[in-house]
Amino acid sequence: MSASTAAPAIPDIRVIEQFLYREARFADEHRYDEWESLWTPDALYWVPANDDDADRMTQMSIVHDNRNRIATRIKQFKTGRRHSQVPHSRLRRVVSNVELLGTVGNGDIEVAANFVLVESRERRKEVWAGRYTYRLRVVDGELALSYKKVALVDNARPIATMSFLI
Repeated sequence: MSASTAAPAIPDIRVIEQFLYREARFADEHRYDEWESLWTPDALYWVPANDDDADRMTQMSIVHDNRNRIATRIKQFKTGRRHSQVPHSRLRRVVSNVELLGTVGNGDIEVAANFVLVESRERRKEVWAGRYTYRLRVVDGELALSYKKVALVDNARPIATMSFLI
């Protein structure tokens, strides 16, 4: 195989883990500009409802955002008029069981991980858990998110308001 047709090298698992941890921390700390900067222009952020493998184009989703919708959602957070997030939820997530699943057709690296997220509000605490599936792309020598699927453990049940990024 010539150098021009060789598949791109997959970054070390530790580099990938550090990227995933940083992405989670930016969301937890409401550092939305930094979080948004991690996404590629063709990004897709998806949280399915009722079935982890539902057809996202024909079935209802909790979140189904392209890159423009991600930017709009962040602009809304920054207005201070998102009353469900005044004051901000206190968030901490644990990302674990990171697995490299391989590459997809366009060369993106597919990665999966489990997560537990604790959200603390004035009078309540919620615990969210599930599985992330990411597609990562190397852009200018750095990892970037082209896809993130959040399969919540209890996505088939009524979901309390999620006014933060999961």
